[in-house]
Amino acid sequence: MIGNLFTEKKRTSCPLSFEVFPPKKEDDFANAFAVMDALALLKPDFISVTYGAGGSKSKKTLEIASYIQNQLHIDALAHMTCVGSKREDIDAVAAQMEKEGLKHVLALRGDRPADMSDGQYEGRAFAHASDLIAYLKESTDLRMAGACYPEKHFEAKSLREDLEHLKVKCEAGAEFLITQLFFDNDSFLRFREAAAGAGITLPICAGIMPITTARQIGTTVSLSGSSVPKKMADMIATWADDPADLRKAGIEYAAEQIRGLKAEGVDGIHLYTMNRPKTAAEILALI
Repeated sequence: MIGNLFTEKKRTSCPLSFEVFPPKKEDDFANAFAVMDALALLKPDFISVTYGAGGSKSKKTLEIASYIQNQLHIDALAHMTCVGSKREDIDAVAAQMEKEGLKHVLALRGDRPADMSDGQYEGRAFAHASDLIAYLKESTDLRMAGACYPEKHFEAKSLREDLEHLKVKCEAGAEFLITQLFFDNDSFLRFREAAAGAGITLPICAGIMPITTARQIGTTVSLSGSSVPKKMADMIATWADDPADLRKAGIEYAAEQIRGLKAEGVDGIHLYTMNRPKTAAEILALI
């Protein structure tokens, strides 16, 4: 079980995990499995799989997760969103997971679908990820992880309010937490201290994403809501016209973050790989 890692690994090193995403097109599945094979060679403790292209369907998520679990023999953590789901939808996904031998879920609310009316949104079966966690804990044998936000969730009025919601998620049955990506370790350390002060005792894996292209700032980073510290902004400005050097600098930045976090006794490192095994390998070589 993934949850056991955080006590077992403390004696040696903190757990290392990766995030991957399913391909958008069926034709890309062969390459996706090759990516998983390459990532497996880096010996992560578990691999999380996002909820389909754009958070759409679970089938691709479970297919990739099943390959990781049953062919590569690495614990798979399947993302599951609930904002547009009925209870029977969640039951069907959970039943398929059981059939595939998948045991772990990262429970998320997810983004509101563009075609979801105000009435549907207000009357949804699962208002929050904590509701999904509570439902899965009561109705399945799945083990749950939860998401957390070092710079607070964008909908929360304050970090204090966000931590109150996070505590509900923990009490509902989450066993460990994975953070949204961040680029300033001080943000994570302040959050960790505040979480402890709020009575949150679950292990917290730090989510690290290497920024290797200037385009990522305008897409992935802006969507995540994470702030860009001056050190990173200067790095991008310095190497914006030199893609090779920007990639190298981004890899070193991520490695430096991980080294610093490990020195502070982080519970785990969760690397957002963007399905790039070579980049992941280069980061790990520097830590």
